[in-house]
Amino acid sequence: MSEATDPRAVVFDLDGLMFNTEDLYHDVGEALLRRRGEPIRRELFDAMMGLPGEVALRLMIDQHALTDSVEDLARESDEILVALFDEHLAPMPGLMRLLDALEAAEIPKAIATSSSRAMVTDVLRRFDLEPRFAFLLTAEDVTHGKPHPEIYQTAAQRLSLSPAELLVLEDSGNGSRAAVAAGTFTVAVPTHHSREHDFSGTRWISDSLEDPRIYEALGLSR
Repeated sequence: MSEATDPRAVVFDLDGLMFNTEDLYHDVGEALLRRRGEPIRRELFDAMMGLPGEVALRLMIDQHALTDSVEDLARESDEILVALFDEHLAPMPGLMRLLDALEAAEIPKAIATSSSRAMVTDVLRRFDLEPRFAFLLTAEDVTHGKPHPEIYQTAAQRLSLSPAELLVLEDSGNGSRAAVAAGTFTVAVPTHHSREHDFSGTRWISDSLEDPRIYEALGLSR
């Protein structure tokens, strides 16, 4: 793990970190399994968190011996998810304040997520957030999804910084593994879905994006 203590940019995961989408994905997964008369297991949802969508759905198919294709499940998931977004999508506590503080300090910020670009742009559009980020990296932009470090290595290259100069905010074990393996300054911000995940190698575990340690590490005013 790098010893750098002065990050120069911030890279955000999206699902469960910026928005309550992990809650909504959980609801989608429950709906998919319920429609097929399958039991709902916490272990499956834990394993799926932070993975690219196709990989997560393949895991569901394999663990439940479903006859559906990944493509069929993805289409059905999208239909359920759009309705949930319309009713329940919300930013996570502290997100908007942190974005404002980063902009006031002129600290670059980007997003690196396992979700599809279409989904990410839809979520950000609803809150007019996409223009506030230097760039988005999504599942389509990498060969190897999280927990492989490629997406965070790519983010560092795009920002012309070393990975050690990136403060990465992640909510899942798979995402944190990717960020730690890339050599970034990784902070875990788990939700109730991921508090039991393994966050080995992270600098610390925060209760929310309002944690003053995040502000202190970046030299931000609160």
